[in-house]
Amino acid sequence: MEKLDFKIENYVDKKYYSQDFTPMTELLKRIRQALISGGNVDITGINLDGIFDYIPTLSFTYITIFQEFLPPVRWGSRKKDLGATIDRNLEKIRENKNFGKFDFADENKCRIMLEYVSEKRPVKYEDLQQTKFNENRFEIGINGLELKQGNLSWYYMPTDAVLQSHLGLNAVIKSLLRKSPIAKQTTRVSERIRILKTSGEYELFLLKSRAFVSYKNSCVPLYRGNILYPEFSYETLLDQFIKTSDWLVDTMYDDGRFLYYYDAATDSRKDHEHPNRKEDNLYYNDLRHCGGAITLIKTYLQTKDFKYLAAAKRAIDWTTTIVREHDVNGQTAMYAHYNTKGKLGGTGLALIMMMQYRTVTGDKSYDNYIKGFARHLISRITESGEMLGYYIHPSYQNGKPLINMSEKERKETFSFYYPGEALFGLGLFVKDFDGDNSLVEDVKSNCRRALDWIVNERPKIYGDQFTALPSDAWLMQAIDTWVDIDGFKKDDYINFVLTDANTMVEKMYTDTDNPYLDYEGGFYYNYGDHYFPDGARSEGLISGYYLAQKLGKDELASELLAACKKAAKSQFSLFNCEECTYAHPNPQKSAHSIRFKATRQWVRVDSIQHVACFFIRLYWAEHPLN
Repeated sequence: MEKLDFKIENYVDKKYYSQDFTPMTELLKRIRQALISGGNVDITGINLDGIFDYIPTLSFTYITIFQEFLPPVRWGSRKKDLGATIDRNLEKIRENKNFGKFDFADENKCRIMLEYVSEKRPVKYEDLQQTKFNENRFEIGINGLELKQGNLSWYYMPTDAVLQSHLGLNAVIKSLLRKSPIAKQTTRVSERIRILKTSGEYELFLLKSRAFVSYKNSCVPLYRGNILYPEFSYETLLDQFIKTSDWLVDTMYDDGRFLYYYDAATDSRKDHEHPNRKEDNLYYNDLRHCGGAITLIKTYLQTKDFKYLAAAKRAIDWTTTIVREHDVNGQTAMYAHYNTKGKLGGTGLALIMMMQYRTVTGDKSYDNYIKGFARHLISRITESGEMLGYYIHPSYQNGKPLINMSEKERKETFSFYYPGEALFGLGLFVKDFDGDNSLVEDVKSNCRRALDWIVNERPKIYGDQFTALPSDAWLMQAIDTWVDIDGFKKDDYINFVLTDANTMVEKMYTDTDNPYLDYEGGFYYNYGDHYFPDGARSEGLISGYYLAQKLGKDELASELLAACKKAAKSQFSLFNCEECTYAHPNPQKSAHSIRFKATRQWVRVDSIQHVACFFIRLYWAEHPLN
């Protein structure tokens, strides 16, 4: 699809968000005073020109009050003027059964949001789409919908995407229809949509809004229900990195595991991929666990604060409890075994974690594990050089070790990402381990074959696994490591990393080719996709920068560094800053975590790890460690 130019639209939006919002701060303060006193709101003397130009025929306005552990209370209306509208909203809010539980006098506890419709136009349900930048696009968090039947209307406001942790149009339509009389006619979503399209009773309107939420003694203008970061800043980068590392430490369990999953919208640890697990047996993942420890090791490097190193060691000690042994050529090999599986990537990430800890601390107490992992990983390299994704899999060979695999079994258990994780760990082993020269040489000879296969043969055999937007960031990090080792500075390895990095840059939104201010630096598969603020891929991108730099490709390195800064800016909005946790039932717990997506409120240890590790490696690019 041909890219469009949105310079004018972006300029108008940037100008709006760059203005002084002191008048809106004053309005929210007066709303708070009215909630405390029980009286009406006096808006005289507040000049909202250019911030909130109230239009009686358009500006449907919601007021929402938030407080931890209480359900939000929300009411919307549209009266003859703004004062009458606010008074009507407060009148209805006071009728809520939980109204008396809110501490309006404490601005740190009770947050107040005002949101009003700023644009509106009719649209047909069948014309709504999410893949093209045109007048019928529904953009989650930016657009809302009004469903109208006669004089009655039901609204899904743009901030509902954050409040309800929605990501796409289907969830929006379901939510909107549940509020309407259509819900009383049938419980089937498809039938509700049919009624919407064919009954002739309903009109649909596509909306945009402006929203503001109180924060302490000021207000925050919201963009996509979140704080807007207009510029890249190393200060913001480092601040988010440190705070999210603190979140990892503060939420760790006594046994060394991390809080694996947290739904900030519901204050729940229930994993959306494993919703039926019981509270005393929630899903955990050993690979992502290692990623949490890797993050903390990097935090220690930056801060020299031993609390991060101590927490990382606790995480490493937990990993040692899931290690199993087997014999390889008369020597002990070890692998991580968890959730009934022995994954190549699980052992690879355990090796990365332990090698980085050893390099930073000089602590050699895990050397037997390190050598055991290395022996196991190279034992999973076939004669052709392919690295086998599983050693144990309950669906194959009765859960016994997968030694002699059929071609069918090999292809069915193929993993796109595990070999990169394993090769990264083995690269660190060869580069930094000083305790077993014979094993180091054995790893080198085997990994040369594996790298040749994965770079040159994998695309031929598993071409269907590749996507338009490159995704093997672990392999990019691995090659960046191996290139430092004698005999491994090979053009085909280097070209793999730099080609994928360049493709990532090509598949990145700029500040002018999309209509949304937070898209710049986000990735896409196809132009028009909802953006991916993707820390995992960015870890590969920053590896591309480091590789280009060490090869003396200064112009390319500069281009990749600039792209990394744009990618980081797009990921700033994933951070649960204190200003933007207003909708969370437990904001003290959610603050400083990092979400999966812009509006989805799910947090997982790897959503933190990828973004945080990318951030600190980007920081070190221009602020190297001493």
